[in-house]
Amino acid sequence: QVQLVESGGGLVQAGGSLRLSCAASGRTFSRYAMGWFRQAPGKEREFVGAISWSGDSTSYADPVKGRFTISRDNAKNTVYLQMNSLKPEDTAVYYCAAAQIGPTEVPAAYHYWGQGTQVTVSS
Repeated sequence: QVQLVESGGGLVQAGGSLRLSCAASGRTFSRYAMGWFRQAPGKEREFVGAISWSGDSTSYADPVKGRFTISRDNAKNTVYLQMNSLKPEDTAVYYCAAAQIGPTEVPAAYHYWGQGTQVTVSS
């Protein structure tokens, strides 16, 4: 069992930066690939990016490539999403999730999900 808690969301102006954190409980965190997803009002949840259990492999959705970076610290049971050059269209609730394989953009591969953190980018 893995419990995930996101933090770091908030209101930021376009062009600004935020770093989201996802803290995991359980001693098996390092065995899981981790992903970030987001859901904007009226839209389906979409893949943002993911990182392998070791941290040596990452994958990103096209809209965030070059702007967002995922990293993890297995000693701290935490995964991060550094978001730079934010745009109003990045406004969404951001979720982290844990999968036994990855990195993967397939939501069904993720067994555990956090409760989400709101990111709002003003123009």
